[in-house]
Amino acid sequence: MFDRRLITNFNWAYLLLVLMICLIGIANMYSATSSWTAAVLPVYLKQFYWVGIGLAIVAIVCLFDYRHLEYLSVPLYGCNLLLLGMVLAFGKTSMGATRWIGLAGLNVQPSEIMKIVIIIALARYFSEKANLRGFSLGELVLPGLILGVPALLIMKQPDLGTALLVLCIGGTMALFAGVRRSAIIFLGMSGVAAVCGGWFLLHDYQKKRILTFLNPEQDPLGAGYHIIQSKIAVGSGGFNGLGFMKGTQSQLSFLPERHTDFAFSVFAEEWGLTGCLLLLAFYCLIVLWGLHIALRSNDRFGMYLAIGVCAMLFWHIVVNLGMVIGLLPVVGVPLPLFSYGGTSMVTTMTGIGLLLNVGMRRFMF
Repeated sequence: MFDRRLITNFNWAYLLLVLMICLIGIANMYSATSSWTAAVLPVYLKQFYWVGIGLAIVAIVCLFDYRHLEYLSVPLYGCNLLLLGMVLAFGKTSMGATRWIGLAGLNVQPSEIMKIVIIIALARYFSEKANLRGFSLGELVLPGLILGVPALLIMKQPDLGTALLVLCIGGTMALFAGVRRSAIIFLGMSGVAAVCGGWFLLHDYQKKRILTFLNPEQDPLGAGYHIIQSKIAVGSGGFNGLGFMKGTQSQLSFLPERHTDFAFSVFAEEWGLTGCLLLLAFYCLIVLWGLHIALRSNDRFGMYLAIGVCAMLFWHIVVNLGMVIGLLPVVGVPLPLFSYGGTSMVTTMTGIGLLLNVGMRRFMF
């Protein structure tokens, strides 16, 4: 029998906030692509459909009790790990990267699905192995393997940006679970050594991105073009912006990938600092509200599940914004709910659904 308390405790305000960001993103997409030749279906309309699919996913995720995921974590992890291996074996290659695999007539990107699966798997581990003194280095071996194996497979595609995001999500969950100071020091030193040694394992285009990040002016018409045009767009917005559909960088097609990775640059140029602060306030509210849901959860699995989703949203926002203003290398990470992308929308909405699921079942034991 359906429990009416589920509807009563559903966080409609949180879902409305998510939809507001989606609609702002669609309007921004309309402006960014207005100069394009009319296609069969404009990009902004495609995004509208993806938002609808995302809402359907939120509804489906909220229908079942999230606690069942604790028992499904191992098969979910194993299946997705198999998909990542299949991508390397016979995946579809686009723009020099092999990240997709054809399933039932659809192009699926297992690395995006792995973000959610990693959250579920680590939530189970940390909830079952709770340690008030903090996890020691030995106790972090298993979660390290859970995190490291898919990260290595994703790096082989190659997709350094997604691999780093997966590691950041897992690392954030571990810090919330509690890690002993000695383990943090050792892992920090190991991380520095890995970064230094990892330079020699990077592909040429990845090295070029890092060098371009350090000095984009050395190749202003080549590798540095994206970031230079993005910074010009952000700076041109000033305090109040140039106005809707009046940005020069986007309307005159100087800014590449303006509907995906650099969508925020278009928004900053048209709405200025005022609009950017408002959008950032919405994102801060989404993450902080998500943490509030985590703290109010009545079980550890739900708490870590919510923390993992908040970490996923937080790191996506930080990496994308850092990328468009030149503080981080260009790694092809979209802004959640705002940039165009079906896979990104589906993954983000699945996470939002899990957050709402945890929140609406906090009264159940």
